[in-house]
Amino acid sequence: MKIGTVIYEPTIVDGFDISVYYSKRVDGVLGKPAKGMYNDITCFVDAKTIRERPELVALSENGPATRTNKAFTLPWDFVCPTNEEYQSDILRFIGETAEEDVEGVILNLYHFPEEGFCTCDRCSRQQKESGLDWLEWRAEAVTDFIGRAKKLVKQPFGIEIWPDPVLAKERFGLDFEALAEFVDFFHVPLSSHNYVTMYWVDTLTRDFKKLLKKPIFIELSAEIPREIETKALLRTVAYVSSHDVEAVLLLVHTAERAKEICRTAVNDSNYRGWLEKFGFENMTKIIERWEKIYGK
Repeated sequence: MKIGTVIYEPTIVDGFDISVYYSKRVDGVLGKPAKGMYNDITCFVDAKTIRERPELVALSENGPATRTNKAFTLPWDFVCPTNEEYQSDILRFIGETAEEDVEGVILNLYHFPEEGFCTCDRCSRQQKESGLDWLEWRAEAVTDFIGRAKKLVKQPFGIEIWPDPVLAKERFGLDFEALAEFVDFFHVPLSSHNYVTMYWVDTLTRDFKKLLKKPIFIELSAEIPREIETKALLRTVAYVSSHDVEAVLLLVHTAERAKEICRTAVNDSNYRGWLEKFGFENMTKIIERWEKIYGK
């Protein structure tokens, strides 16, 4: 199993196999492609663009796909994913990124915001002209966009999926089998403020391992620096490592936080004894590698 980082600065951290950089974020900020790293590109969430051009927002019978719309609990502001102009801008950015010396490209939030979106005139017309029902048209629209993006990327290509193994198609237009035709791997973020209770991570990892037909990267949040959260995170990584996933990625804001996690793991004799006792061989090998770099 590989271990990696998802990071907000274009920095590769020693001891990690995979480095993912957010080159386009949900706030609309664009970064330069990070060479030697996977570049993660946010597609149809863009707070900056919606502030400047509110007519681009995705619509529903209960109003727009914005955080301020109290009819929903959306965490971000969504552009309508069938807007041709915005699609062209995103595809151009994906293509320009892939032309650089990057390790790979990952797309996130390339789908519909939730059930009920989008009911703008363009989406309504496209759905009617397609001859498909609402559910199938939305899934086809999402898959078509991913297929167009794939043509621009020669490096390894993956997509993040919302961690709902049951209702992803109804909610977001995600057809796992259709999408698998275009991707080299799926990136599944299982985000939490802490993993003191972690059975749900184990359950969702099992579910996605069964459902998805391509290799899986599992992402865990690792931003909170308190010792109790860090140790709970490390145990969760060990459990995930037992499920034959391609990689576990740790979401951090800075390279120093990633190094701090490595040092904690290396110097915690109780943790290392626990790994040995319960046979977490994949994680043990990672700790042994980290020890050569971050040991006392």
